[in-house]
Amino acid sequence: MKKQSNFLRLAMAVALLIAVNVNVMGDTLRKGGSVVGKIESNGDVRLNGSIVGRFESNGDIRVGGSIEGRIENNGDIRKRGSIIGRVESNGDIRLGGSIVGKVENNGDIRKNGSIIGKVEQMTNKRRVAVMYFFGFFKL
Repeated sequence: MKKQSNFLRLAMAVALLIAVNVNVMGDTLRKGGSVVGKIESNGDVRLNGSIVGRFESNGDIRVGGSIEGRIENNGDIRKRGSIIGRVESNGDIRLGGSIVGKVENNGDIRKNGSIIGKVEQMTNKRRVAVMYFFGFFKL
């Protein structure tokens, strides 16, 4: 009888651990019982239920629940439905079809031939463009 009781306790503990592990795999971050953030496998970052950032190809960029822009697979950056910029593999930053800046291999951001910023240890040129076009930095 005691062996069966110990086995049941062990089985319940294993079942509890599995159930807890399933909850953790949801990746929801909670504070005081309410959701304060969520990290999903598709790269979205959400606060208060709204997407506040996403830095992937073909991804929405949202601030305060509204869509601020979108990075498409072809490198176009859109804001309010219109193309406002483009990041190409050569590092050009385009606005309205005209080149307004360039991200160089050394990390310099140039506009009209002058250095207006620098990026260090950031290899993803799309992130640079998002910061440039959506005012995360005042360049």
